[in-house]
This record gives sequence, C-alpha cells and structure tokens, in this order.
Amino acid sequence: MTEHELTRSAEEQASSRERTIIKTSIIAIVANVFLAAFKAVVGLLSHSIAIVLDAVNNISDAGSSLITIIGTKLAGKAPDKKHPFGYGRVEYLSAMIISVIVLYAGVTSLTESVKQIIHPETPDYSSAALIIVGVAVAVKIVLGRYVKAVGERVNSDSLVNSGADAMLDSVISASTLVAAAVYIFFGVSLEAYLAAVISLVIVKSGIDMLRDTISSILGERNDSELAANIKDTVRSFPEVKGAYDLVLNNYGPDSWNGSVHIEVEDTLSADKLDKLIRSIQVEVYRQHNVILTAIGVYSVNTVDPEVIEAREKVMKIAFSHEYVRELHGFYLEKDVKAMRFDLVISFDAPSRRKVHDDVAEDVREAFPGYTLNVTMDTDFAEE
Repeated sequence: MTEHELTRSAEEQASSRERTIIKTSIIAIVANVFLAAFKAVVGLLSHSIAIVLDAVNNISDAGSSLITIIGTKLAGKAPDKKHPFGYGRVEYLSAMIISVIVLYAGVTSLTESVKQIIHPETPDYSSAALIIVGVAVAVKIVLGRYVKAVGERVNSDSLVNSGADAMLDSVISASTLVAAAVYIFFGVSLEAYLAAVISLVIVKSGIDMLRDTISSILGERNDSELAANIKDTVRSFPEVKGAYDLVLNNYGPDSWNGSVHIEVEDTLSADKLDKLIRSIQVEVYRQHNVILTAIGVYSVNTVDPEVIEAREKVMKIAFSHEYVRELHGFYLEKDVKAMRFDLVISFDAPSRRKVHDDVAEDVREAFPGYTLNVTMDTDFAEE
C-alpha cells in the first residue's frame, strides 16, 4: 500500500463513518419527535407534569441528534491552510453541547418538579395514556441501545452520549408508569417527587458527560493498549531493535497521528533505513489506523565492544533505581568522553527529577571524566 493509497483509504473510512452517524441521528430525530408529540398530548390531557417534562426531554434529544449531524458534517471538512490536521475535534465540541443540553434539561426538570411539589395538581390517568407511555418506554430502550451501540462502533462521543441519554429517558418514562400505578391503586400522587429524583439523575449524567468530553478536548494520555500494539508492530521488523518515545496526537475520533523513535544497528545504510521507515508507516496504518508522521532513529553500536559494555553497565545502574521504566538513545563518544541517553521515569515517583539526578550521579561516578547528557523522558501511555 502506497502513501496515496493510505490517504485514500483514510478518506473512504471517514466518509463511511460520517454516513453512519448521520443516518443514526436522523432515525433518532424522527423517533424523538413522534414520541414528544404523543407524550405532550397525553401529559396535557392527564395533567401529568412528569409526562410533559418527558415530552420536553424528547425534544431536547431531537435537538441533540441535530447537533450531532451538524458537528459530524463540520468535522468532515477537508484540511486547509488554517487547520492542516482537519476539523475532527469539532465532534468533541458537539458532544460538549449535547452534554450541556442534558444538564440544562435536568436542571429545568428539577425546577418544574419542585414547583409541582409546592403547588400539586391532581393527575388524571387514562388507559390510553398509560399504553402510550408504555410503548414509549419500549421505543426508548431500543433506540438508546441502538444509538449507543452505533456510537461505540464508529467511536462517536456524540452518539454515545445521545444513546446514554435515551436510556435514561426510558427510565424516566418507566417511572411515570410506576407513579401512575401508585396513584391508581393507592390514591397517592408521587410523580412530582419522582420527577425531582429523576431530574437529579439527569443532572448527574449531564455533568459526567461534560467532564468526559472536556477531558477529551484537553487531551488524554495515549491509549495504553493501542500504544503497546503499535510498538509491537514496529518491533516486529527484524531491523528494529527497540521502539520508544511513541506520541499519539488525536485530531478527532478515529483520527490519530503519531511519532516514534526506533533503534537500529549503526551499520544500516541510508537507503535500507528509508525503506524500513516507509514499511513501518504503512504497516502501522494498516493494522492500527494510525499515521506515523515522523520516525526518529537511534543507532545501536554493534562494532565497538567498549561501547557495548558501557551501555550494558549504564543500563544496569539505571534499572537499579526504582521508578526507572526505560533507557534508550544511548550514544557514547570515546574521543571526547561524552555520553548521552534518555531515561523514562514513572509518574508514580515522588520526585521524577530526583530519580533522574540520582541515576546521573551514579553513572558519573562509574564513568569519571565523562560529560553526561541525560534527558528525562516520558511514557505517554503509562497507566
């Protein structure tokens, strides 16, 4: 597969994903509009605040799906001079807007529920009303599971949030049936209190969605499983002796660019190295849908036994210290007595700087007269 074919494949996958998201969102809009209309009529005729609020919630769900469509279309815009990595992160913004809508709906519902508790109205349930609400429960369960499943399959936070919200709506609708049953059999109206409890659940759900979306926008650590799999793929090439410093940059769901350093023998010629790097890029994209925009190179000395021995000695010193996860990029210049290497230190260390300094000091004692350049590195996929 050539670089042109890689780009073409990525565009085709993005187009297919966009069509799937839009189709699912349209189905959700149609279903929610119908449900809202039925519930509004039932709620007004039966004087049920819970059913009326449920209808309003369906309208907000339809709006959320519309926002998902708009966000998906904007995210699918081709890269340009101002945004060379594309507009994929717009999907995170649309997911954040949906989270805010859910949060607003919860706060509004809570306000209306409290008003109803203070100034209660006697509900008047009919068999037809209860049947309609029962059907709405079943529809919302099916719709929520479908939308969420599609969202997880195509990695769309907006659809996942919409699906989760729909599942909450099914609980709301089911609770109105419970309230109706209590009123019919015992003459006690609990729906305002029940609506208040449900509103608090919706508020919490909105806050959780908003927190997760903001976390994605800020940028989270590399997915540890994905990072490990990519490194395994890179190391599967016989010429590669090690893979380090993997950094993955997310520019929207399913849109990853990255860079990595590889260790190769110092005898590898430039033309073979170029072929190796291109092969690695193609294979990583084929297996993991990640574009490696840069592959740095560390050369491993395979000729000078003194350098090889020094490297093994330094590694032994480094790994004798707790919290040292990796050592790579080792390079020794005997003529000027200079040594450099990268040291990966865990975030669990009380002081990463102290671990770095302690290792450097021990190496300096073992190699007196050498100039050291020890870089404190980071494992971006550390759990």
